[in-house]
Amino acid sequence: MAVTDPIADFLTRIRNASKARLLRVDIPASKMKIQIAEILKNEKYIHDYTIIEDNKQNILRIQLKYRGGVPAISGLRRISKPGLRVYKPAEQLPRVLNGLGTAVISTSKGLLTDKQARSQSIGGEVICYIW
Repeated sequence: MAVTDPIADFLTRIRNASKARLLRVDIPASKMKIQIAEILKNEKYIHDYTIIEDNKQNILRIQLKYRGGVPAISGLRRISKPGLRVYKPAEQLPRVLNGLGTAVISTSKGLLTDKQARSQSIGGEVICYIW
């Protein structure tokens, strides 16, 4: 079955796996999904991720993180969708939960968190919110 929004599918799989208290989740890999997984790891929302080679698309395996039995990721939300793209200049980049969460921004320098993009004065497409 073809997926029209692979990033929304990626976020939904992580959301569902964390709600079900799974230790890991397997997702079809892409360059953008790997970059989002790297941001999740750097921001300490997940333990780690690995890329499993296969003959097709490769698989991105994410090890989820829990703190005292509570998922480290309490929420994920897709902002810019295929039908409605959301772009913001550097001065108007959103703050998720007054800085407690993270916004993932697609910029000319690659995927950055809202804090990194703000410090480099780069705007871009707001991909998702994580808290």
